[in-house]
Amino acid sequence: MKRNIAYWQLFGFLFTGISGVLLHFLYEWSNESKLSALISGVNESTWEHMKLLFFPMLAYTFIEGMFLKDGFKNFYCIKLRGTLLGIILIPSIFYTLNGVFGKTPDWMNITIFFISAAAAYVHEAKLFKKAPLFCFGEGVSLYILLIWALLFTVFTFTPPKLPIFRDPVTMTYGVY
Repeated sequence: MKRNIAYWQLFGFLFTGISGVLLHFLYEWSNESKLSALISGVNESTWEHMKLLFFPMLAYTFIEGMFLKDGFKNFYCIKLRGTLLGIILIPSIFYTLNGVFGKTPDWMNITIFFISAAAAYVHEAKLFKKAPLFCFGEGVSLYILLIWALLFTVFTFTPPKLPIFRDPVTMTYGVY
């Protein structure tokens, strides 16, 4: 099973990439449905772009878990670490490049998303192949993922007035 983990991670990257792109447009395509706002990007803020990576990775965690969870100790710990790496890389790379270049073009923002997703899945693959790592517990890891899902949902509708939540195009926050 450990030999096949690279294929699972490659499929996860493709699933996340395609799903993330589709979620970028879902809110608009659904005529700004509040239901779609729960998982899709509602504006061009950095926070909403992090959400485009998070929810496909969360969905893939459950898909992959149906087949692999029992074969790997600390499955949810590994998935938590990979997901957090991906969502932390998005603002880290974005704000670094904005600091260097001023404003990043759309193609660069899309590239940041795919680099973050690739790094997350490569990191997970490495963790799956090595010896078991320290973990507070599978249940704790799963709860942390679910808390992040709740944070993405809550901050879509009631975001703090911080730059990471502000749409640089409309200068608004969250669902408007």
